[in-house]
Amino acid sequence: MSDFIQDLRDLNTLVVHQRDRSGDDLLQQVNRIGCNCENAWPIPVTLQKKFDLVFIDVTDQPVDRIKSFLNSAGGEPPTVIALIGYENPSTLESIFEIGAHAMLTKPVRATGVLGSMLMARRYWAEQLRFRKDLAKMRDRVVNLQKINDAKFILMRHHGIDDQEAYGVIRKQAMSKRTTTLEIAQSIINADGILRNIGNS
Repeated sequence: MSDFIQDLRDLNTLVVHQRDRSGDDLLQQVNRIGCNCENAWPIPVTLQKKFDLVFIDVTDQPVDRIKSFLNSAGGEPPTVIALIGYENPSTLESIFEIGAHAMLTKPVRATGVLGSMLMARRYWAEQLRFRKDLAKMRDRVVNLQKINDAKFILMRHHGIDDQEAYGVIRKQAMSKRTTTLEIAQSIINADGILRNIGNS
C-alpha cells in the first residue's frame, strides 16, 4: 500500500472546483496526501499537460465543456475523479460521458479521498494497458493481412501455393536481413506499380 501512496505523491493534481468549503476541504486533504496540487475555477478552456489527475466538479456543468477541457491537453488523458453534489440520472450520465474513473460526493470527507484516488489510478492504468494491447492487436491484424496480400500476389503470378509463397517471402527476408513484413510491403508496392503501368 505504501508504494501506491508514494505513486500518488508523485502526481501533479488539479482540483477544478470553486473555493468554497468543499473545495477547500478537498485541497487540504490532497495536500495532506502529499500531491503537487493546484486549483482552478471556473473550468479552464485548456488543460495543461503536466496534470496527471484531475478532480472536477460536474454538478450543473455542461458535459461538452468538461469533455473539451479534459481532451484539450492531447496525448494520454489524465485520471479523472468527478465531484458531484447529488445523485440523479443526469449527473450520473455526465460522469459516464466524461469518462471519469471515480467519483466523490460532496461534502467531501477525508475518509474517501485517498481511496478514490487509488481506485481511479488503478482503473486509469488498466484502461491504458487495454488501449495499448488493443493497438498491438490491430497492428498484428494489419501486418498479417499485408503478408497474406503479398502471398496472394506471388501465388497469382508464379502459380505456387500458400506455403511456397510464404517460403519465398521468408527466404527474401533472411537474405536481405529484414522482416517478412518489409518484404511483403515491397511485393505489394511493386504489384501496385506494375498494375498502374499496365493501366496507363
